Amino acid sequence: VNITILIVAVVIFLLVIHHNFLSLSDFLRQELSDPSPLGLQPIDFNPAAPQRLADERNDKEISVVIAASDERLGGAVAAMNSIYQNTRANVVFHIVTLNDTVDHLRMWLRSPPLKNMRYRILDFDPRVLEGKVQMDPQKADTFKPLTFARFYLPSFVPHAEKVIYVDDDVIVQDDIVELYNTPLKPGHAAAFSDDCDSTSSKVAVRGAGNQYNYIGFLDYKKETIRKLAMKANTCSFNPGVFVANLTEWKLQNITKQLEKWMSLNVVEELYSKTLAGSITTPPLLIVFYKQHSSIDPMWNVRHLGSSAGKRYSPQFVEAAKLLHWNGHFKPWGRTASYTEVWEKWYVPDPAGKFNLIRRHSEAYEAK
Repeated sequence: VNITILIVAVVIFLLVIHHNFLSLSDFLRQELSDPSPLGLQPIDFNPAAPQRLADERNDKEISVVIAASDERLGGAVAAMNSIYQNTRANVVFHIVTLNDTVDHLRMWLRSPPLKNMRYRILDFDPRVLEGKVQMDPQKADTFKPLTFARFYLPSFVPHAEKVIYVDDDVIVQDDIVELYNTPLKPGHAAAFSDDCDSTSSKVAVRGAGNQYNYIGFLDYKKETIRKLAMKANTCSFNPGVFVANLTEWKLQNITKQLEKWMSLNVVEELYSKTLAGSITTPPLLIVFYKQHSSIDPMWNVRHLGSSAGKRYSPQFVEAAKLLHWNGHFKPWGRTASYTEVWEKWYVPDPAGKFNLIRRHSEAYEAK
């Protein structure tokens, strides 16, 4: 009898241990599968459009990542609206923002032209950049953490194989599916618009610096850069619009590679001092040196914001698939070229905040 009781007790004990082990395994599996550290979490989700729209659009899901800062929120809204209205594809926007912008953004997305869009709002925690960005105390107000959102794409869209990233100062005039279907060569984690091949590079950009090759972004006097054996005259690329293969991105641990070069720059100051304000492009140029595919240059016609003048003909602007106002002259604020194209897709701010910013900027320029 005693032996029987002992055997039963041992069996019960083993069953309890087994149960606890399974629970622990499930917990660990859940923790390890969480791709979103430091607050990179969805906080809002419009999961599906009404059935009538589902019938009108095809089933192909296109993931588009865009950063949305409060002072540029109107730009992000106009960009999303232009993408949504020019495609029949099932686009899902992954909108990366800061916590204090969420309520404003959520209100804006309820506007009639946008209410049927599918989207996720994700909070970006700037702590993820600690030790990786060298901040000038005198220019603390100019530091924009959301410019680094593109480095963390797998955290925002963990289950997608492919995504499109766009800046907030773009307008899309064609079906985004064409950009999404950009072929990427085997082993390439992203496709960018190469500056040397870009239509935009045919025009000299005053005040923009040497943005067409690596020496414009990296300090070749530094031994760390020289050891990489990257030719200084190598054609650079623009990271404001690109297509990413997230399977390759994760296999090659691209995010960790980018963070490595960010951290090294804090210590060694590897970026060129001749180019104004670019701190996101240099690590991308290093990591993707001769390891990226190319997108059609008409899908990133840029430098519309480098001056107030019109550098392109109306016919060319109309033919462009994507217009990019990179530079200081944004279509929502200061005097800029082809603002009427941007206005076509702008949705007024229901809170009135962005409209007020625009009026103040226009009044300032008129003085």
